Amino acid sequence: MELTAPARRRTGVRDADGMAVASFVLGLVGLLVMNIILGPAAIGLAALSLRRGTVRRGRALLGLGLGVADLVVLAVLVSMDHTWSWGIG
Repeated sequence: MELTAPARRRTGVRDADGMAVASFVLGLVGLLVMNIILGPAAIGLAALSLRRGTVRRGRALLGLGLGVADLVVLAVLVSMDHTWSWGIG
């Protein structure tokens, strides 16, 4: 039974690290497309990875910041265009 506990812990941290990287990528992509979906997803993954104790704390915080930036960009573009859909050009 002692062998499964450390293996489970490593898997949990590895999962949290993956969530931190995923939140960063989703937040970055969300600045360009589908920010109404990718922004909250980035925020949720970043919060979950920070709660699970990720080693990649900086990446999770960047993902959190980019997710918030996605929603800010969406709010600015919606207020300028008065529509929920926007495009470049």
